[in-house]
Amino acid sequence: MAKIQKYRGFKDLKVYQLAYKLAMEIFEESKMFPREEKYSLTGQIRRSSRSVPANIAEAWKKRKYKKAFVSKLIDAFGEAGEIEVWLDMSFDAKYLLKDRHKYYLEKYEEVNKMLYSMIENPDKFCSK
Repeated sequence: MAKIQKYRGFKDLKVYQLAYKLAMEIFEESKMFPREEKYSLTGQIRRSSRSVPANIAEAWKKRKYKKAFVSKLIDAFGEAGEIEVWLDMSFDAKYLLKDRHKYYLEKYEEVNKMLYSMIENPDKFCSK
């Protein structure tokens, strides 16, 4: 019989913890982007990276309603996909080193897998 994990809040979720950590790392890394990117690429990558943990938190607060929970997780999943585009653009523009680009893509793949699992199994998280 599978052990059911008890969560007290969204901050207990590994996916939230990882997404939050990545958003903070991207914030720090993007400080090195050129000034002319401040209102374009820098702003976009920061907004989408912050949106992932924010949508996870919002999903958690809506877990009484399974469809609302899943909808917000899908939003987080979409934002994680958007970040991949900004990471590719940052790498191609030579703002991100190859090892950092690879690191972020691998970590967001982890985030995506966890989100997908939650989307496919909302009953593990939602109120009865």
